[in-house]
Amino acid sequence: MAHILIVDDDVIIAEVASEALINAGHACGWVTSGMQALHVLKHRRPDVLLLDQDMPDMTGSQVLRQLRNSPEFYDMPIIMFSAIVGRRDEELAMFAGATDYIRKPFKPDELAWRIEHVLASRATRPKHKELQTFLEESSGRAPLSKQSTVRFL
Repeated sequence: MAHILIVDDDVIIAEVASEALINAGHACGWVTSGMQALHVLKHRRPDVLLLDQDMPDMTGSQVLRQLRNSPEFYDMPIIMFSAIVGRRDEELAMFAGATDYIRKPFKPDELAWRIEHVLASRATRPKHKELQTFLEESSGRAPLSKQSTVRFL
């Protein structure tokens, strides 16, 4: 069971998505704005964030950029969820760091499958790794605390 946060200003869409994901066995909640999502994230980190693009206070892209630039949320799976159907919008979202992109209207079964696919692709990874540790491991360097020290006499 994964914990999923849906961010969508369309209450009907959020309810349908939430119901589909609950029926698939996940815990699910939703908020109606990017600002509310950022507030919730201060208190609880979901396993997946389902993020609408077109919202009144902050766009999904703005929320995505803020989270990708954050040491706490740089690695959280974020699926953009949008009625904007242009290929360019999807490419920009993926370039900005979206894990996946789902177009509305959506089929509930497909939404559940896409969430499962994202979760399965991350199953062998830890839920979160400190950014400094991730960068050190990615560069091939040992963590700074374990590097040998060279002393000159």
